[in-house]
Amino acid sequence: MNPIIALLKEHNISDEKVNEVFQALTENPLMAMAVVQQLNIPAEKLQQLMALVMQNPGLIKEAVQELGLDYDKVEQAKAQLKQ
Repeated sequence: MNPIIALLKEHNISDEKVNEVFQALTENPLMAMAVVQQLNIPAEKLQQLMALVMQNPGLIKEAVQELGLDYDKVEQAKAQLKQ
């Protein structure tokens, strides 16, 4: 299991919420942060998660694919943020 998804599951985040986080990420990365903050995961765990993603950005792609979402939408959202 992808470490990002595993961390969310470790904190009893439902499959529905996990999908919501990654769906938000594929549509609007800024909105995804708001969704993550609503999950009430302890700050130290979020910091660990962010460090993990910073060290291995490919984990986001793996998680999106594991959930059956379209990674191309993530790339499109990133491009929109850069504009």
